[in-house]
Amino acid sequence: MELLVIGGSGLLGREIVRQAELADHRVTATFHRHRPAELSDRQVTATFHRHRPAELSDRQVTATFHRHRPAESADREVAATFHDRRAGARGRRIDIRDRAAVAGLVADVRPEVIVNAAYQQADWVTTADGGMHVAAAAARAGARLVHVSSDAIFSGRADSYDETARPDPITPYGAAKAAAEVAVRGLVADAAVVRTSLIIGGGESVTERHVRGLATGEREGALFTDDIRCPVHVGDLAAAILELTAEPGVHHVAGADAISRHELGVLIARRDGLDEAALPTASRARSGLPGALAVRLDCEATQSRLTTRLRGAREFLTTPEQGRMPFSRG
Repeated sequence: MELLVIGGSGLLGREIVRQAELADHRVTATFHRHRPAELSDRQVTATFHRHRPAELSDRQVTATFHRHRPAESADREVAATFHDRRAGARGRRIDIRDRAAVAGLVADVRPEVIVNAAYQQADWVTTADGGMHVAAAAARAGARLVHVSSDAIFSGRADSYDETARPDPITPYGAAKAAAEVAVRGLVADAAVVRTSLIIGGGESVTERHVRGLATGEREGALFTDDIRCPVHVGDLAAAILELTAEPGVHHVAGADAISRHELGVLIARRDGLDEAALPTASRARSGLPGALAVRLDCEATQSRLTTRLRGAREFLTTPEQGRMPFSRG
């Protein structure tokens, strides 16, 4: 399978690339800042925000740069573009906010499947318009599309949300994600929209870093005891996404346990050998911060179609190896 992963430098994007490479798919990944080392030694097409990392030095690469082309790229043929300072290299600048650039990338790569895992919580254009640009390019190229969405599209007023639930966002990020879903489903009738929750894995997620900072006193803040989500392991989510590339429609892919951010923090602290008693607690309801209190994704319908088992945080944060590789049923 020829696979294009938009947002390949993020936690989820890297794991999708890793698993796809292990399955011997041909992978092209786009990057905002750097290319992760987990990619295999096959030829890779990548885009970069600021610099090309040294780990790319063992292969021919087509790359784009936001500001400058580093000297370490001089030892091979590199197609690159430059945002501020231009050098004598041919190429292009790829930006998910640039509809024409996204279309050009997809036309060049000619993927069978596109997975869009890119987002910026504070940027409507990246999340909403960018999602639309990827969908438009997929439709033009006749590629299958998996669009990764979020439980942020729900208000939390309902006890739980299955795949038929209508979005009712109450934050700008949730509204951007909901708008992207509308665009994706309007442009690509057979797209797969995968809604997920907090992504955990390998100690690299935003949540895991935040918990470590709180436990060690390096960060200020607190973990809400009344903010409920369904955390998912990044390995499980990536495996499910690859399974769903040929499954049109809306899918909910989240962990089996609905737990508070504080309980999640305690599980992470225990796994990492940190002092769970050092984690400050607070109430989101009393904080005045925008956002839903409790969003429980009902994944029963999607799970029935998957081989990958969607484990809960109480399992994957307490089992040996922290479940870094997805488990399958049976």
